[in-house]
Amino acid sequence: MEHAHTSHTGNAVAQGTQRRVLVVEDDATIVEAISARLRAEGFLVQTASDGPAAVDAAEAWQPDLMVLDVMLPGFDGLEVCRRVQAQRPVPVLMLTARDDETDMLVGLGVGADDYMTKPFSMRELVARVHVLLRRVERAALAAVTPRSGILRLGELEIDHAQRRVRVRNDDVHLTPTEFDLLVCLANTPRAVLSREQLLAEVWDWADASGTRTVDSHIKALRRKIGAERIRTVHGVGYALETPAP
Repeated sequence: MEHAHTSHTGNAVAQGTQRRVLVVEDDATIVEAISARLRAEGFLVQTASDGPAAVDAAEAWQPDLMVLDVMLPGFDGLEVCRRVQAQRPVPVLMLTARDDETDMLVGLGVGADDYMTKPFSMRELVARVHVLLRRVERAALAAVTPRSGILRLGELEIDHAQRRVRVRNDDVHLTPTEFDLLVCLANTPRAVLSREQLLAEVWDWADASGTRTVDSHIKALRRKIGAERIRTVHGVGYALETPAP
């Protein structure tokens, strides 16, 4: 089993605000490229090249974010994600070699927040890392100054303060991204929001190339809260259905 390696960047200021990113990938060339780029951005980077090493590193090092490949020796990235999220929630950007909807949905189901299909540009990877970390900061801020009250739409209940969702009084486990997406739709129930609007609101992502990410998260959300609650408007976007008044 390969051990995790810690790398402290020389040009980044060693300060408390430096974010830690754990890069889990068994291709040495890709690891080096991602690590070098993230260090250049001022992140502290640690790497692991198999499933067991990744879980150990996440527990020992407590990263702020993980960049996680699906295909790994030992056990795969989906299992890594499942085990790490069970210990402590951490934003995960998943890398997949196959442009496979099933892979992506399973990844989102075990707690990944976003995914990228190889090959990808380093610029886009860095942008997505920043987006995920900004969302965590926003969520932390919202927890300190929560919106009061619980939003009830029929049998769907959204508790902003606790970031909890219930359907027919049963708790539904949503990832941070799924929760933000649901809240975005619930803020204007029945109104159709375009994929581009949802990308901008939920992901801070202005590039239309990310619309597949929206579709996959909507699919995952439907599985959890009920497919009938989210209406697809073909060629436009999505709307949250509410019971007739």
